[in-house]
Amino acid sequence: MANTPSAKKATRKIAARTEVNKSRRSRMRTFIRKVEEAIAAGDHKVAVEALKAAQPEIARASQKGIVHANVAARKVSRLNHRIKGLTATA
Repeated sequence: MANTPSAKKATRKIAARTEVNKSRRSRMRTFIRKVEEAIAAGDHKVAVEALKAAQPEIARASQKGIVHANVAARKVSRLNHRIKGLTATA
C-alpha cells in the first residue's frame, strides 16, 4: 500500500488512466467487431463502411498507446484483406 502522499496520488492517477484506457480499448474492439460481423454476413458495402469508421478508432488507440503502432497497422491490414476477399467470392 502506498504510504507517501506522492505515491497515493500516483495510485489515483494510474486508476484514472486505466479507466480511460479500458474505455478506448473497448471502443476500438467494438468498431472492429462491427467490421467482422459485416464480413461474416458477406456484405461488402457495409464492411467497407464499417472499416472506414474503424480505421480512425484503431489509429487513435495506437496514438494514445493503447495498442502498439504495428498491431494497429496489422489489424487494419488484415481487415482490409478480408474485405477484398469478399469481392473475389461475390
